Amino acid sequence: MKVIPSVNLQDFISGDSQKKQDFVNAIGAAYEEIGFVALSGHFLDEALVEELYSEIKSFFELPVDVKQKYEIPGIGGQRGYVSFGKESAKGKKEGDLKEFWHFGQYVENNPELEKEYPENVLVDELPAFNEVGKKTYRMLEKTAKYVLRALALHLKLEETYFDQYIYNGNSILRPIHYPPITSEPKDAVRAAAHGDINLITLLMGAQGKGLQVQNHEGEWIDAIAQPDELMINVGDMLSRHSNNKLKSTIHRVVNPPKELWGTSRYSIPFFMHPISAMKLDVLDGCIDENNPKKFDDITAGEFLNERLRELGLIKK
Repeated sequence: MKVIPSVNLQDFISGDSQKKQDFVNAIGAAYEEIGFVALSGHFLDEALVEELYSEIKSFFELPVDVKQKYEIPGIGGQRGYVSFGKESAKGKKEGDLKEFWHFGQYVENNPELEKEYPENVLVDELPAFNEVGKKTYRMLEKTAKYVLRALALHLKLEETYFDQYIYNGNSILRPIHYPPITSEPKDAVRAAAHGDINLITLLMGAQGKGLQVQNHEGEWIDAIAQPDELMINVGDMLSRHSNNKLKSTIHRVVNPPKELWGTSRYSIPFFMHPISAMKLDVLDGCIDENNPKKFDDITAGEFLNERLRELGLIKK
């Protein structure tokens, strides 16, 4: 596959059974083949997107010492600010050329999960920042719910199978700033080749070159979305759960050509995580004599902690 397929979520929720089935077939085939789709017809409106970009640019333009007061020790970077070069891809020593912010879940009616998740961090300098972040989080979470419903049908599961696991799930909205590059990077890129940890990732800001996906032939292909599209990919949790039927594809964000080093890049992924107690055991329907069970049993919480240690965000 040389290009990322496009699908429209409105086909799935249209009430037309043929359009719905066509969407399930298209997204299922794309995730088995390349692990990525470009999705239009989602729940984010243009005004909210513009508002969010305005707020996050204002935040990243704050002085470094102001941003650093929102870097909270002891929580593995799960909320608030993570400063430049702190995160590296699995197996890489060099820190990625980025800084970012984390919005987390707004828990409803579950005191236990409220204790488990760190609190969201409020930015004093920007009164609208947190409210805009919360609205965006909710719309992306809603979009992800319907994508997972389509994938449940593709995997021959009950349509709402994932709903119970993603309600109050440990999902993260991560606005990222890739600052201008001021000198020749030694071995660092904006985001080194990696697979995502979670169930699925919904990415805003994949317009223009930078994001690349590795296909089955090992070739790197540009993943470029239209302005009204989100780029959505499978994460390692869903790949494990489906016995690698749905592919968690390696991807990266490469440095721009030298003439564009002076420009910032912004992207905003939403990492859809389930609740920690979800079992990621391989689904029985994804095992047969040609596809024996490839992964050990593990919960989502155990898997997340294992990967955060590998990324250097929590200490071993």
